[in-house]
Amino acid sequence: MTMQETEKHSTIDASWWRQAAVYQIYPRSFADSNADSLGDLPGITSRVPYLKELGIDAVWLSPFYPSALADGGYDVDDYRNVDPRLGSLEDFDAMAAALHQAGIKVIVDIVPNHSSNRHKWFQAALASPKGSPERERYIFRDGLGANGELPPADWESVFGGPAWAPVGDGQWYLHLFAPEQPDFNWANPEVREDFLTTLRFWSDRGVDGFRVDVAHALTKDIAERDLPTKAQLDAMPWDGSHPIWDRDEVHEIYAEWRALFNEYTPPRIAVAEAWTDAERRPAYARSTSLGQAFNFDLLQADFLPEAFKNIITFNLDQAAAAGSSTTWVYSNHDVVRHATRYALEPAGDPEAARKWLFRGADASVADTALGLRRARAATLLQLALPGSAYLYQGEELGLPEVHEIADEQRQDPTFFRNRDVDLGRDGCRVPLPWATTGSSLGFGGGGTHLPQPAVFAGLSVAAQDGVPGSTLELYRSALALRRELQSGESLAWLPSAPGVLAFSRPNGWICITNFSAEPQQLPSAPLLASGELVDGRLPAATTAWLRG
Repeated sequence: MTMQETEKHSTIDASWWRQAAVYQIYPRSFADSNADSLGDLPGITSRVPYLKELGIDAVWLSPFYPSALADGGYDVDDYRNVDPRLGSLEDFDAMAAALHQAGIKVIVDIVPNHSSNRHKWFQAALASPKGSPERERYIFRDGLGANGELPPADWESVFGGPAWAPVGDGQWYLHLFAPEQPDFNWANPEVREDFLTTLRFWSDRGVDGFRVDVAHALTKDIAERDLPTKAQLDAMPWDGSHPIWDRDEVHEIYAEWRALFNEYTPPRIAVAEAWTDAERRPAYARSTSLGQAFNFDLLQADFLPEAFKNIITFNLDQAAAAGSSTTWVYSNHDVVRHATRYALEPAGDPEAARKWLFRGADASVADTALGLRRARAATLLQLALPGSAYLYQGEELGLPEVHEIADEQRQDPTFFRNRDVDLGRDGCRVPLPWATTGSSLGFGGGGTHLPQPAVFAGLSVAAQDGVPGSTLELYRSALALRRELQSGESLAWLPSAPGVLAFSRPNGWICITNFSAEPQQLPSAPLLASGELVDGRLPAATTAWLRG
């Protein structure tokens, strides 16, 4: 896409992102165009009409870069190219053009904390001696022991196992995640400049924004000091001075990024994946930094009205303090799908759901019908809130987490490194069902890289398209009505019965969610409800939108 074409499609207001509905696509599991069992960019292009009819404002693409898939694409070999299994740069341009033609913005994942171990820089580092410029792009430290045979510290990686890996010459490199994901040294100006080049490369191709992976981990203070033990590291507060997490100087990097983003019309947007103390999130959402930050609070909340109200109030206040808008998320590529989480007790708890899956997914303790009702109600509440709603592919179909995956079919490194406690994240990354029949239920002409369960046929796009009351039609109706009703970024809580949460939005829009077990009387007929009314009343686990 030329710069003129980029500017032509970028005529929308610069604040488009503040209340956008953003749909996350995990490219390898969305649609397969060449029957190789792996989703790809042409597959996404072929489904643009579906995305347009769904009514979203933007798509966020999980990594599509060349990768060995040691971490589902988050181990990047080349930040300025497309994995040949997923297509080419020309395919990316065609996809972006089709999305823009449909009025849909494009957000891509950027992975700045680490590259893959196949990246040309890391290969050069391995081939170069200690102290070389090539090694200074990453975080290498001398090992302990007489010949450096012991790691520099006893740290553990997020995915389990040691966080330091040896290279055979007495030195070790840091990988906060998988060993195939060596951490960059962001104190090195060469690293900073190369990422600015990458951001400009994709912005010039028409990308409208970036989701920043592990945004809180880039800067580290471990170069010229004795390393703390794991116990000491874990005990340190995340107050801006922690050696590896959420250091204050990370915002110097994002100030450089913001200056680059602001060169474009409208400015490119960015949203931080920053797992940090809630009070420190606004720093990432300031207009001088990335501009928006994920809050995952509702994703982790119990399905209770007081929990939802407290979280919503807190995050709206935080967003106002940062001059940003907040984000609302229930599912993504890293967590158990919320239709399954809400089928269990305590409802909504990701950790409890992971443990349930690991123990064999006992169906006798999972109320799948209730889980879907709660998920639909929660989504309608989410879409009524001020701020951006981030939706994950397949949730518009009410897809559950898939647990029927044999060990030999699993792909997630968290499973292989923690198989005694965790099944990993493959269950939310199973390819989408588009048709009711076929070897891949319409995903592509061949099979699927992760197995689809039988229940997916009845939840497919074809099974729900045009069916009144289906989850797909609920999402379509809600997204269309949301766009019609939305105005100012505020809400006012309304008096309500115990177990009921109600608020009003500007433009005379009211949202009422019944968390209680008893049907609730509504003041008027709803514009839309997540489930059928009972004698004109709002049943349990149901949300309704009304005119005030």
